[in-house]
Amino acid sequence: MNNYIDTLNETIKSYYKILSEDFPEFLNEYINTPAMLKQSKISVSCGTIYSKMYNQMWYSSLDHSIAVSLIIWHFTKDKKQTLAGLFHDIATPVFKHSIDFMNKDYEKQESTEELTTKIIQDSEELMYLLNRDGIKVEEVADYHIYPIADNDTPRLSSDRLEYTLSNGLGATEKIWTLKEVKEIYDNIEIQKDENGIDELGFKDVAIAEKFVHTMSILSRLYIREKTLFTMQMLADIMKKMLDKNLISIKEMYNLSEKELIDRIKKCNEDNIAECFKKWENAKEVNTSETLPEGKYFVNIEKVKKRYINPLVRLNNEYKRIKDISEKANSDINDALQYKTAKYVFLDFNFE
Repeated sequence: MNNYIDTLNETIKSYYKILSEDFPEFLNEYINTPAMLKQSKISVSCGTIYSKMYNQMWYSSLDHSIAVSLIIWHFTKDKKQTLAGLFHDIATPVFKHSIDFMNKDYEKQESTEELTTKIIQDSEELMYLLNRDGIKVEEVADYHIYPIADNDTPRLSSDRLEYTLSNGLGATEKIWTLKEVKEIYDNIEIQKDENGIDELGFKDVAIAEKFVHTMSILSRLYIREKTLFTMQMLADIMKKMLDKNLISIKEMYNLSEKELIDRIKKCNEDNIAECFKKWENAKEVNTSETLPEGKYFVNIEKVKKRYINPLVRLNNEYKRIKDISEKANSDINDALQYKTAKYVFLDFNFE
């Protein structure tokens, strides 16, 4: 059997090499299972990549999960924590966090995570490997139990670090190069937070500032008008198709995004196919502070704001960068205070 890793482009392979000089061989068996490979057909972009409004590199949910596991391996060399990182998005459905929007989970965006244990347990291949390796499901099904893997915002975890690095490489927008990613990554070490808990942190203030600056740019891109519009529109399409039994919840977890898009384009209900095509070919969205009459519009006032206030070593102590750097403080505040227009719309409407 071919390894999934071998199918990736050189940019992602080089990126993985930065994250972990040695690739742990045991990962390949877990990656090359049907339950994990399904994630290779889902983009981290939450569906935005399929519209002409965006210019993004293909980076799958599986690519992200592998990268998270490599970061954890690099810093811990712990097999269980590494596998927990690999599995953390195994319950991701098509269009990723757009489904959280369908579930009205705008702020936490965690509505699909509860299925992680079930999907692992339902996979004969994964259960065989875990039993063979003497690992219990509960030791790898919840990466929140490992602080290096995941922790609460605004701390720096492997997950938060990974999507900041890869999104800045082009999964969201091309902001930095592989060389800059390596500069950032090589400056990170395990430190102790205010409660004595392990956390990833920076060795140098200047590098921490550089990381936070790019993070603040990405934070705003995650909730810019066209992104919120896309996520809510796809959520509404999924809801309409579910209500009319044109798709099932199970299929949202088993179909690839391309298979689902093909189904959307063949949909004859509620003008769905025509509206999707207009969004697909749109170059930009429209905004307004007043209600746009007769248009499909999005109005989301409370949405998850992703930001990071990492630790940094200063005079042999660990401090939050926001507390010691005016530059980082300004960047973080810019991310937190970012506001979109009240209404975002395109010139179509669902029937």
